[in-house]
Amino acid sequence: MPYINLKTPIPGPKSQELQARRAAAVTAALAQANPIAVKKAHGSLVEDVDGNTLIDLAGGIGVLAVGHTPQSVVEAIQAQADELLHMCSIVANYEPYVALCEALNRLTPGAFPKKTLLSSGGAEAVENAVKFARRYTGRAGILVFEGAYHGRTNLTMAMTSKWGLFKKGFGPFAPEVYRLPMPNPYRTPNGMSEEEWVDWCCWNLENALTAHIDPSALAAIVIEPVIGEGGFIPVPHKFLRKIRQICDATGAVMIADEIQSGSGRTGKLWAIEHSGVIPDLVISAKSLGGGMPISAVTGRAEILDSPHVGGAGSTYGGNPLACVAALKALEILQSPGFLEHAQHIERIVRETFEPIKSEVVALGDVRGVGAMMALEFVKDKASKEPWSDFAMNTIKEASQNGVILIRAGLYTNCIRFLPALDIPQDMLREALGVVANAIRTTHQAMAATA
Repeated sequence: MPYINLKTPIPGPKSQELQARRAAAVTAALAQANPIAVKKAHGSLVEDVDGNTLIDLAGGIGVLAVGHTPQSVVEAIQAQADELLHMCSIVANYEPYVALCEALNRLTPGAFPKKTLLSSGGAEAVENAVKFARRYTGRAGILVFEGAYHGRTNLTMAMTSKWGLFKKGFGPFAPEVYRLPMPNPYRTPNGMSEEEWVDWCCWNLENALTAHIDPSALAAIVIEPVIGEGGFIPVPHKFLRKIRQICDATGAVMIADEIQSGSGRTGKLWAIEHSGVIPDLVISAKSLGGGMPISAVTGRAEILDSPHVGGAGSTYGGNPLACVAALKALEILQSPGFLEHAQHIERIVRETFEPIKSEVVALGDVRGVGAMMALEFVKDKASKEPWSDFAMNTIKEASQNGVILIRAGLYTNCIRFLPALDIPQDMLREALGVVANAIRTTHQAMAATA
């Protein structure tokens, strides 16, 4: 029996009604990838207000590695709500905050003394990490990379790539942020091998310490081990090792932004573990909270302790409800065999879409790690000219047939898959089959109008 059950066209009448209310009441600047209004969700299934059941492959943009409403997380939130809703860690201490920090100190890479600061969202955590690095080093400069996404605050917008979508009209931005190319294997320049492209980017990283910023001014290098919004690009391990070497040589802080790639998403608790590179600071959010808003900066104790007392804080950061949810989410992620589900997801995604590359010229690349996979669409396989409309139309077609998706990519021409790690394999195959058919439908429709 199929999991998808559509009782009305998508969007249904009640979804359309709520959509009209949203249009009247909510800023038009807030995008919406799928035209449905959700009533409830569990596991990987979502029920909309019209009674339609859809399969969720977006996962709240990577927040739901343990799925919607996991029982142990819900029960922990309910129990905590009876005892304490809010206190603020600046006002007084409470056990869930300390327990979560202890867990993150234990679980993040590195056999050195660690400490943690909790906050509410990813951008806030990135800002905190930069503040810690600047205070610890006494320097201001931050190196980031093309395709990176670090948030929507003024500082994190300065650090974020993809100007047109995230930065247009919002400047001026925070200074002392320097951006360099990151070796995207799919977009290796003509005349270079992938290895030569990685080597050039490593050389360029060294060269930046003369051309862009002096080592004495460099506070940190911030890197997503798998580039997220930029298109789910696994950063070559050689490049990550080069960043570590430069940070060691210059005294800069290496910061791994694991907001989207961490908390089990790639089959390890932290994506950077695949490379063996150990950063100084790790930023966590999204799936850390099991659906609740929480983020963290975890790393070397001497860095976290470098600001003056009162130099760090957050009114809602480490809220008791979010802390107990995160503790339960981490328990689920560490349960026997749970992270192995990510490998099965990657295998099934590749088995589904690799054969379509020869059938549909627009499907240029299938890539990612574990349960963090993406498809990139191009107008021509030789030129690799991005085709964002193809991705958009495919998402719309899939949505109308019961699968929730979201786009990605520096050129907004990718579809990302962020399913719950424990999505049943037959459910995943059903959802991916809908996406495959949506790709074929879009291909036929766009070829007819070309």
